[in-house]
Amino acid sequence: MIYWQIFLAFFISGMLGYGGGPASIPLIQKEVVDRYGWMDTQEFSEVLALGNALPGPIATKMAGYIGYTEGGPLGAAVALFGAVAPSLILMIGLMAILFKYKDSREVKNISKVVKPVIAVLIGVMTIEFIVTSEAALGGVQTAILMIVSYLMLEKWKLHPALVIGLALLYGALTGIS
Repeated sequence: MIYWQIFLAFFISGMLGYGGGPASIPLIQKEVVDRYGWMDTQEFSEVLALGNALPGPIATKMAGYIGYTEGGPLGAAVALFGAVAPSLILMIGLMAILFKYKDSREVKNISKVVKPVIAVLIGVMTIEFIVTSEAALGGVQTAILMIVSYLMLEKWKLHPALVIGLALLYGALTGIS
């Protein structure tokens, strides 16, 4: 019964929490604190603070932690599945619709519009990263990191995770924060 309750607590929060993790936090609190009484408001705020301190989506971090405290490893898995199930169901449904109409002119036209929008969004994000890096590190350090990273990725075909790890190591060795 506890696993069903854990699933429902996070599935309902995920289903109704339009706007992502921050929008679902009050819903998670309502389920966890008020409905099931698994923790009090103070404990919930501590879990929220811990979740905010770690990288990644807040709702899944909280789901994993709360699920684990209430149902062990299986509870964590059930809570995580409950938190992502609404998005998963929606994505599968949308993919089924897109696959059904993949040859239609409208779907092909959507792709023609979406690809340039994504390219522009990635370009804007890149410019923001460069400006932030230049302000924090200076132009020379930023240029060095960009050129070396480009060479590693494009010329030497290193895996992006390795390039990121090397950049982190470089930052740690040179005291860049």
